[in-house]
Amino acid sequence: MSGAGSPTIQLSGLSDLKVAVVASMWHDEIMTGLINGALETCAAAGVTEPKLVRVTGSFELPVVARALTQRGYDAVIALGVIIRGGTPHFEYVSAATSEGLVRVAIDSGVPVGFGLLTCDNEEQARDRAGLPSSRESKGREAAEAALSTAMTLRTL
Repeated sequence: MSGAGSPTIQLSGLSDLKVAVVASMWHDEIMTGLINGALETCAAAGVTEPKLVRVTGSFELPVVARALTQRGYDAVIALGVIIRGGTPHFEYVSAATSEGLVRVAIDSGVPVGFGLLTCDNEEQARDRAGLPSSRESKGREAAEAALSTAMTLRTL
């Protein structure tokens, strides 16, 4: 499992940032952990009232993230989970969603925190979801990345 070597990111005083979280609806328990991690990170950084938008699945994350960047958000945190099945569907959806989120960030110039879990099974996803029994919180990490990048962009 990754996590070794991750940076310590200090975030505070970001009450003037307009932040949105876009999250898929599949795998409710896992998504609850990811969303809570992102929202708690926003609150700890001083972000007031981040907007939470739910979409059906991970494939819908890029188009809604793009719409949020066009509506003046300073950072978008994209959260979803895709679990491998017995068909190539996993590879297609994972690749298209990942590439779409990168494209949104590059085309818009707005940071998009990447909180898309692509796992072989639900156990791996739960271990990364920021639940009480999890070893990692990818929702927190995605929020930290988006907020930190937004701060960096302000200094350029």
